[in-house]
Amino acid sequence: MTPSILLQHLVPQKTLSRIVRAATRWTWRPWKDFLIGRVVRGYRVDMTEAAQPDPRAYPTFNAFFTRALRDGVRHAQGDAETVLSPVDGRVSQIGNIEAGRILQAKGRSYTVDELIADPKVATAYHDGCFATLYLAPRDYHRVHMPLEGELLETVHVPGRLFSVAPGPVAHVPRLFGRNERLVCHFASSHGPFVVAMVGAMLVSGISTVWNGPEVPPYARGIVRRDWRGRGIRLARFAEMARFEMGSTVIVLLPEPARFDPLVEHARVEVGQRLGHL
Repeated sequence: MTPSILLQHLVPQKTLSRIVRAATRWTWRPWKDFLIGRVVRGYRVDMTEAAQPDPRAYPTFNAFFTRALRDGVRHAQGDAETVLSPVDGRVSQIGNIEAGRILQAKGRSYTVDELIADPKVATAYHDGCFATLYLAPRDYHRVHMPLEGELLETVHVPGRLFSVAPGPVAHVPRLFGRNERLVCHFASSHGPFVVAMVGAMLVSGISTVWNGPEVPPYARGIVRRDWRGRGIRLARFAEMARFEMGSTVIVLLPEPARFDPLVEHARVEVGQRLGHL
C-alpha cells in the first residue's frame, strides 16, 4: 500500500469533505476568485464552453464547479437505442459484466450486488454491461441521461470517501462498492438501467433535478426513495444530476451492448456515443 493510499485510510474523510464543502461556498471574493483561478489555470479549463465564460462572475467556487454549458456545445449522437456518455470525463473501464462482477482496474473487481446494495435487483445485471466514467476537476460536472427513462427508485448507500482518481482505483479493493453513492434505477422502453453516482473524498456532493441535494447529508444506513408513479420521466441527454466537485458515474445495463472500442482513459463528452443496444 502506497503512503498516499494509507493516508486515505487514516484521515477523517467525511470531516475533511465537510470542511471543503463549506470552503467552496464561501462568497468572499478574494477567496473564491483565488480557488477558481487556480483550477482554471492549473487544469486548463475551457471557459469558452461555459454559459458564463467569466470565472470572476461566479458567486462561489461551487457555482463555478457546477457551471452550465452554452446551448449547442454538446449534442446527443445516434438514435434512441444509442447509449450516450452521461458526463464529460475519461473512461475508467467499459465492457461486459462477468457473472455479476464488474472490472474496477487490472486485477481488481467488485460485484453488482455491492454497488447497488440490492442482491435481488442485482441479478438482472449479472450478465449485462457497464461503463465507468471518471470526472476530473477540469470537467463539466453535470450528469445527463444515457437513455430516456422513468425514475423508479433512488438508493443512497453509505460508505467511505476514497479518492476515485486512477491511482486509488488501481489499489483500493472494491472501491466503488465501498464509497458513498447514490444509485438511480430507471425503466425505459428498452428495459431497466442504472446510473450510479459515486462520491469521493473532498468531492462528495450530489444533487438531482427531481429532489435537490442528496449527498450530504451522509447516510448512516441505506436510504431508499420510491419514485414510482410520480411521473419523473427524463429524455435521453437531459440533465439528471450534478456533482458538487467531481467523482465517478457508473452506468449498468442488463444486457450486453455493442460498445464502441473505447480504451482505458479515453476522453468522452456528454452526449457522445458509447455504444448501441
